[in-house]
Amino acid sequence: MKAKVGVIVFFLVAAPWLLGCGSTVAPGKMGLKWHPLTMGLSAKPVREGFYWHLPWNDVFTYALQWQNFTEKVEVLTRDDLHIQMETSVVARPLAQELYQLQLEIGPDFYPNIVKPEFLTVVRNTVADYAMVEIPEKSPEIEAKILQALRDRVKGKHIELDNVTINHIDFTAGMLRAIETKLAKEQERTQKDFELDIAVKEAEIARVRAKSEADALQIRANGEAEAQKVRAAGQAEAQKSIDRTLTPRFLQFKAFDSSNTKFIYVPIGKDGLPIIVSPEGR
Repeated sequence: MKAKVGVIVFFLVAAPWLLGCGSTVAPGKMGLKWHPLTMGLSAKPVREGFYWHLPWNDVFTYALQWQNFTEKVEVLTRDDLHIQMETSVVARPLAQELYQLQLEIGPDFYPNIVKPEFLTVVRNTVADYAMVEIPEKSPEIEAKILQALRDRVKGKHIELDNVTINHIDFTAGMLRAIETKLAKEQERTQKDFELDIAVKEAEIARVRAKSEADALQIRANGEAEAQKVRAAGQAEAQKSIDRTLTPRFLQFKAFDSSNTKFIYVPIGKDGLPIIVSPEGR
């Protein structure tokens, strides 16, 4: 009887303690079971749920949602100006590599691994740009930072999604320099536009002049060719007349006309008479 009472008392005392020996893996997280006295760290992650275990065991949990980490970084630009930037990187652990991450790095992967590399990459990348270039080239700078950071944390069981430049602190002098640069760029753009218009107008005028010159040349060539044809025709006609206009033909035409008055003048035994048409008789 006393033994039974002792067991009951033991369970009544130990029940709250035993009931509290468990871990919950919340939605969006995964965990690794830790049994230091038996199997050690489980290589297979467990998903969301409640896992009861003995007091000396545990479950290490990792959030698998994308997490945004923001840092303020003081950088030196290419033109030796110090500016402060607020930048963010989005990262999370690789679910399939949680076991390796726990063994090699642990839950504090961002402060221990990502953050130092992130700050270094931001400083190195921005150092290639002049101060006035940073605002307009922010997308380019962000892409370079992201790629360089991925190269540096490769194999660390972490994946990165995005890098953004949230804010840049400029002094009043820096802001004036940016405004001046933008004004000059706008002026240069306007001049380039006007130059393009002038070049196009000159090209149009040149094409139009060439077209008119070609038309005149074609017209002149046509007229010259027509004159050649007319001259050739006239010459051929004259040759034809010269071949057919003989003394006998002239005499025949004279005899053939009833209005012609003529006399005969002998010029020899075998010669032909000369036809003379006296005028006014």
